[in-house]
Amino acid sequence: MFSIMNDWFDDLRTAVAFLTRLPMPHPEGSMPANFVRANRMFPVVGALIGLAVGMLYLGMLAAGVPNLAAAALALGAGAILTGALHEDGLADVADGFGGGRDQAAKLEIMRDSRLGTYGALILMVSFVAKLAALAALPEAVVVPGLVAAHALARGVLPLMSMSLPYARMDGLAANAGRPDLRIAATAAGLAFAIALLTLPWTEALAAALAAGASAAVVGILAQRQIGGQTGDVLGAAEQIGETAILVLLAARLT
Repeated sequence: MFSIMNDWFDDLRTAVAFLTRLPMPHPEGSMPANFVRANRMFPVVGALIGLAVGMLYLGMLAAGVPNLAAAALALGAGAILTGALHEDGLADVADGFGGGRDQAAKLEIMRDSRLGTYGALILMVSFVAKLAALAALPEAVVVPGLVAAHALARGVLPLMSMSLPYARMDGLAANAGRPDLRIAATAAGLAFAIALLTLPWTEALAAALAAGASAAVVGILAQRQIGGQTGDVLGAAEQIGETAILVLLAARLT
């Protein structure tokens, strides 16, 4: 029993270290030995990130900060907390898919750390969409909505990682390893359970479908464009899923 609990705690620590900039002890090397297994804790860390963003937003509203300004600052703080990990992936995918003429060129552009026109545009669209959706949500829905959105958007990533071939064998996704069905199903189940605990079941189901549809669309597009997944593709799927869920909740609950 204690061994199992220690495994879950170690996975949580590894997931926090990977998905946020919070200082966490970890072994030497880029990928801890338990990284693949730690995929199951991605939605839990996502829920905690959403909770932090939501509480900050509500705190600023209570202090008299206007809705749009509070939403912008809270989303910016969330990006700082995560090191803009997924936003970087979204921008790289937009630059590569939009600017490359063939698969090799697309992958080379995605590897380039410089921000291009397509990347800047997609970041602006994503940020403004999340900003408007968050500012439109009723205050009672802010924290539950953000918790569910961040959990579900990360909860589908292990399924994508399990299902898609690697676009290249020297990237983050390939180096990280591929979760098996048990790990991916655990992550998806935890994400949906978190959504059910925070939202009415109809909204939780709609949000889960939005996350799944976003991941499926990104996955199909990635296979057609570059032949499979990279770490950037997974980051793009998270951001698109998160945005889609927040916009969906704003449309249904306001």
